[in-house]
Amino acid sequence: MTAPAIAVRGVEKSYSGVTVLHDIDLDIAPGEVHGLVGENGAGKSTLLKILGGAIRADAGTISFDGEQVSIGSPRDAIAQGVSLISQEGALVPALSVLDNVFLARWSQRGGLIRARTDRKRLAALIEQTGFTVDPGERVDRLAIGVQQQVEILRSLARGARVLALDEPTAVLTEHEKANLLGLIRRLAAGGTTVILVSHFLDEVLSVADRVTVLRDGALVRTGAAAEQTPRQLVRDMVGREIDVLYPDPRPVPEAAPVVLSARGLGRGLVQAVDLDVRAGEILGIAGLVGSGRTETLRLLFGADRGDGVVEVDGVALTRHSPRRSMAAGIALVPESRKEQGLVMVRSVSENVVLSSLPQRRVGPFVRKNAERDAVGTVSKSVDIRAADPGAAIETLSGGNQQKALFAKWLLNKPRVLLIDEPTRGVDVAAKTQIHHLITDLAADGMAVVCVSSEIEELLALSHRVLVLRHGRPVGEYPRGTSREVVVAAAFGDQEGDRP
Repeated sequence: MTAPAIAVRGVEKSYSGVTVLHDIDLDIAPGEVHGLVGENGAGKSTLLKILGGAIRADAGTISFDGEQVSIGSPRDAIAQGVSLISQEGALVPALSVLDNVFLARWSQRGGLIRARTDRKRLAALIEQTGFTVDPGERVDRLAIGVQQQVEILRSLARGARVLALDEPTAVLTEHEKANLLGLIRRLAAGGTTVILVSHFLDEVLSVADRVTVLRDGALVRTGAAAEQTPRQLVRDMVGREIDVLYPDPRPVPEAAPVVLSARGLGRGLVQAVDLDVRAGEILGIAGLVGSGRTETLRLLFGADRGDGVVEVDGVALTRHSPRRSMAAGIALVPESRKEQGLVMVRSVSENVVLSSLPQRRVGPFVRKNAERDAVGTVSKSVDIRAADPGAAIETLSGGNQQKALFAKWLLNKPRVLLIDEPTRGVDVAAKTQIHHLITDLAADGMAVVCVSSEIEELLALSHRVLVLRHGRPVGEYPRGTSREVVVAAAFGDQEGDRP
């Protein structure tokens, strides 16, 4: 290996006395794609944030091209040519794509911004990456997957020498994933160093030159990607074998009643969606980003007002709203736990009980004993691993945060569970736990509607899969349908079903 582009020596980081990185030594070569894998809480994102200047290390040194540097802020990292794209995102929601890409770096002449020049620069970057982004669209109106694309475009516009990507494919479609992985290869071939954190081990192995495994804040080993297998990586990540990733859902009884029904559901992109979900059934909804998957769940929950009728147990929900949906037994696990599902600065307990406070309230007062018992019971049922329920939920790993989001709704004992990206940004062990949780809930009679960007996840968990394209249903497929058929329907490649 040539002299390292990045040399990390003895890096350590702790929070409230808990060590999250311990004595990390790591070399990353120029132009290398370096995979970084491990369970949630292993320290992957923490290491990336140290390199990207988002947080400071407690000890250790970092060198770029043989020169030791001090990175105390994102500005310092950018000055070193390091661009961090984290799961949390760092865009200005109210500004356009164009303004976010060139923020504080607009083309200028005589003190005037040359917007036409920047539009041409952005058009060239979009062509280079294969992304589909409207330069004039406001960022807060974009899907999370598209927002991630905007961050990548901004990094490229800054001429980043080191690109640190934290779960970049978590909410991308198969086509978009393939484009991004191809882009990573091209960037590395051109001399850009790429550090890739991902829970998709097959993707890591397909694009990385070497892979480093972290476990409990310590570096387990680094090896050539060509010599690794997903099974070996999982064993090193968790310290044991994990055999079952996708449990089989229990068959739906023939006499199971319809719990959730929708007719003529529509608003904006979504048009004329009809669906029925029976007790104990898992209905998967597939489609590309922008197909209307998330929008359909929001309409079912009443988060967005639209046309059509939604019924629970045969009773129509009039003046549909989240409050009326919750009263009728509908719960929604949103796609972004940090922006839509949890209050990150509040405690684990406060988040878990947030949607069910009226059940433990006497007048203006909350019955703390009842709250503590409820949190303890549901936390155990979904296996939330938190040393202190009073700790801020942002201190938990992504997998435990996601399980807390499920727990928040399960305290309401819903009849219908709507889930958007159930395992986004969680490690393989937590993913397996969540899959078992979903199938167990369905086995107990809950009606489940699940949206996922992972086709394999949908096909493995669902009894049926409904495919949306351009906001309309284009096909419904039974369990056992091949991945190729579902992907073809999503892209409009089926015979007689072309746009």
